[in-house]
Amino acid sequence: MESILIVDDDIELCAMLRDYFALQDLDLAICHNGREGLQAALDGNFDLVILDVMLPELDGFQILRQLRSCSQISIVLLTSRDEDEEVIFGLESGADDYVPKPFNPRELLARIRAILRRRTFKTVHGNGVAAKTLERGGFILIPASQSVQYQGIPLSLSPVEFLLLEALVESIGTVVPREELTERVFQRAYHPLDRGLDMLVSRLRRKLDMADNPGALIKTIRSAGYVLSLRG
Repeated sequence: MESILIVDDDIELCAMLRDYFALQDLDLAICHNGREGLQAALDGNFDLVILDVMLPELDGFQILRQLRSCSQISIVLLTSRDEDEEVIFGLESGADDYVPKPFNPRELLARIRAILRRRTFKTVHGNGVAAKTLERGGFILIPASQSVQYQGIPLSLSPVEFLLLEALVESIGTVVPREELTERVFQRAYHPLDRGLDMLVSRLRRKLDMADNPGALIKTIRSAGYVLSLRG
């Protein structure tokens, strides 16, 4: 049984999720205080942590930053609905995904399952079972280590940024639909109100531009998707 920690001061929500997750063969530990939640995440052997942004003593962002400084544990943020800055900051700080409140428990469960599948996929690649190197258009991507170079310039990418770039590099010059990218990167169906993919593309664009302007450009094709092209 996989073990999950939720840090949220909503007592009724946590109790409901514990009962629901138990039916899905998931063990849910609960902390209602940010400082206690951080300690539990550091001391426990959890497969994933769910962090509410608004918490007493330590907020979710503070916990996220401290965990990311010493751990690669999977993390899902619970954010306020339509607060784009919360989502951007959380993803840039290392969260694997986010779920806006209020949410359907089935959606949260689906996000958790997708993250755990991605982690298993990465572990398999890391063991060399399906390792490969992708070299196209000046990019070199190595899935086993999730390392990236463009024209000899190393790029530091998060796991989801790596998956997005990998999908775009494989199809350089060809439009990749939003639906396909969302399924591949987040392992969930695309929804028009889900801003996760758009924000992820914006982050990847900034990182490409900051790497001495290497020349790679991600274009938005309205009502279709995204395409990776090369300047010059």
